[in-house]
Amino acid sequence: MSDLVKYAINDGIAVLTLSNGKVNALTPELIAELNDGLDQAQAAGAIVIVTGQPGIFSGGYDLKVMMKGPENAIALVAAGSALSRRMLAHPQPIIAACNGHAVAKGAFLLLASDYRLGVAGEFTIGLNEVQIGMTMHHVGILLARDRLSPAVFQRSVINAEMFDPQGAMAAGFLDRVVAADQLMPTALEVARQMKKLNPVAHRATKLKARKALLEALDGAIEADKKASVVG
Repeated sequence: MSDLVKYAINDGIAVLTLSNGKVNALTPELIAELNDGLDQAQAAGAIVIVTGQPGIFSGGYDLKVMMKGPENAIALVAAGSALSRRMLAHPQPIIAACNGHAVAKGAFLLLASDYRLGVAGEFTIGLNEVQIGMTMHHVGILLARDRLSPAVFQRSVINAEMFDPQGAMAAGFLDRVVAADQLMPTALEVARQMKKLNPVAHRATKLKARKALLEALDGAIEADKKASVVG
């Protein structure tokens, strides 16, 4: 792995840190490295923490890649959607430690995680696809509908409303908001608590609870590959 995703493991807890410029843009290379990190964590049977840099979790897909043409955009979205689907079915718990802003695909990474921590401050979290001229993709609609509260789903997906951390917690993007200096200590404490889970029961229950969603996502990923306009 290169510096796009830094991997560290200690005492059964794997930390994957996104590190790609000022906004942690998601590129094909970063997604591949994030998958590599999940491979390593899965092989080690480790709890996973995904985090970013101070002030930014991720600003979403790299727009330079998206603007290279429909084929590039569709391929990038397909890779990102497959990553979200994988995270939802990952055998060990995944904790998102959101350092600040989480926009578009960055927010979808929160929705694909099992437990989501955010930090207090003047940060923006949400799905801005419609605001920037992108029709929301099928996978995004399904994932947002599953994880967000019903009223917020409409405001978020259709109206591209963005939220501060407290609003994001009420909406369903986050489970808890802490002070910035408490983000990683809290994430590690949550991970230690999750180590007490029976791993077989956790995996089986996760797959049973998300069976309908995972099956729907499989169809949505294929539908999005055929689309000419993606978000």
